[in-house]
Amino acid sequence: MALDHNSKTATLYRMVMPDHLCPFGLKSKDLLERQGFIVEDHPLTTQDETEAFKKEHGVETTPQTFIDGDRIGGYEDLRAHFGKEVKDADETSYGPVVAIFSVAFLMALSVSWYTFGTVFSVRTVEWFIAISMCILAIQKLQDIESFSTMFLNYDLLARRWVRYGYIYPFGEALAGVLMIAGALIWIASPVALFIGTVGAASVFKAVYIDRRELKCACVGGSSNVPLGFVSLTENLMMIAMAIWMPIRMLWLG
Repeated sequence: MALDHNSKTATLYRMVMPDHLCPFGLKSKDLLERQGFIVEDHPLTTQDETEAFKKEHGVETTPQTFIDGDRIGGYEDLRAHFGKEVKDADETSYGPVVAIFSVAFLMALSVSWYTFGTVFSVRTVEWFIAISMCILAIQKLQDIESFSTMFLNYDLLARRWVRYGYIYPFGEALAGVLMIAGALIWIASPVALFIGTVGAASVFKAVYIDRRELKCACVGGSSNVPLGFVSLTENLMMIAMAIWMPIRMLWLG
């Protein structure tokens, strides 16, 4: 087969060891190929070989990509080279919140369709909020220590009673689960009303009165979601559900 002299070639050095296959190396190779490059792949198969390569080129990490003899760098450098978005580790983002609420909404539609044969019903809205509460609680519970630490930055009750930051996610999960089932509302509603009211007051004070710029603990302690509208919405939804569910149970059946 004739060689295409117009083809673009890149040289990639990446770790490929029996106990470690560098994921960023694979991502770099995939990105180069999607950009139309033929990749001269050079696997670094031992730790000694990797250290020797880093010493030779004066770099601290692998993978490393070279194009036309020039070192581009690692995966993030390669993305920047091709004009693609490179996220800052401290950059704020609403991505996690969008994902949570979108999946919760689709789950609510699915359950409504299965139960009632229609995607739109009163229970659809209830399930959406209750499922959102459960997912948000899971986000907090996966690293409750980090959550409680971030929570202390603004929650009024947690600042007076530190243990509340550890209890909050369990209360949110309990209320959400019971509201999904439509059971024991006499427990779920007071819990949701209490944590929602304290949370809403705390966020409102921190953001709209004190004008503080903080990260929201609503989706977990490692979140880069800015404190404000999202956290306030989470708490207002809990308050609304806490008021609505007993009314529906008593008067609508």
